[in-house]
Amino acid sequence: MKILVFSSLNVDHDYYMEHIAKPKETIFAKEYHVVAGGKGLNAAIALARSGVDVSIAANIGNDAQFLEDILKNNHVDTTYLNHVNEPNGHAIIQIDETGENSIFIYGGSNQSITMEYIDSVIPQFSKGDLLILQNEINNQVYLINKAHEHGLTILLNPSPFNDDIFTYPLEKVDYFFINEVEGNGFTGKEEPNEILDELRIKYPHTKVILTVGAQGAYYQDENSRFFQQAYKVKAVSTVGAGDTFMGYFSYGISQGLDPKESLLVATKASSITVQREGAADSIPTMEEVNKL
Repeated sequence: MKILVFSSLNVDHDYYMEHIAKPKETIFAKEYHVVAGGKGLNAAIALARSGVDVSIAANIGNDAQFLEDILKNNHVDTTYLNHVNEPNGHAIIQIDETGENSIFIYGGSNQSITMEYIDSVIPQFSKGDLLILQNEINNQVYLINKAHEHGLTILLNPSPFNDDIFTYPLEKVDYFFINEVEGNGFTGKEEPNEILDELRIKYPHTKVILTVGAQGAYYQDENSRFFQQAYKVKAVSTVGAGDTFMGYFSYGISQGLDPKESLLVATKASSITVQREGAADSIPTMEEVNKL
């Protein structure tokens, strides 16, 4: 089984604040760092640090060569990276003293994925291989259809959530990775079990992993539903936690672990991530996860 992350690369501008700035408010940042990020890059590095082979397909801008260097240093296969002559995507991230964050994203190179590029990558993978997607790139409809046509197992984290999601052929997605905000966007419900009930009706054949912050995470398929409690830790930053979770759960799928085992290892990994600063820099290795 091969694993492909087809998603985004971002240059993250992290601002550590006493609290997240309100409208019309001007406040000082305590710290500022420029680091590697992007949901695709984070998930690919999480998979690589779990110990499995993973490839990434993404556009990389003319001002972000360091992102490719970081991927290579983390043993992510960069064969399918596409260099484009435009600014790379970036994110402006405010992180408060509790570790909560507020993010806005400039798409840049992440929003110029072409159908021709997708056509050059997807046929290199075959039935049963894993394709990990998030919602920071364009041409998702074409990408999902092409992957389904080739029999890939499709895992989607619909973040950042927007109305474009409802134009996607979601019935072709095998796994949803969502949080409560995205769950509410899909269903109009707020209580986790109500979100899961509604998703089971709308997408009966899609497995759902619903994270509920510091409480933990739910897993649901056609026949079962269960909950994994989160580890109690002091959060420094939640940036990258969801991508780490998705990466390590995907590791579990690739290794044939049952869903309960996959949920546990993903919960352990993300609990380590939130205790560290940065996105990619905060992702643990499998050795660290096993020690927890």
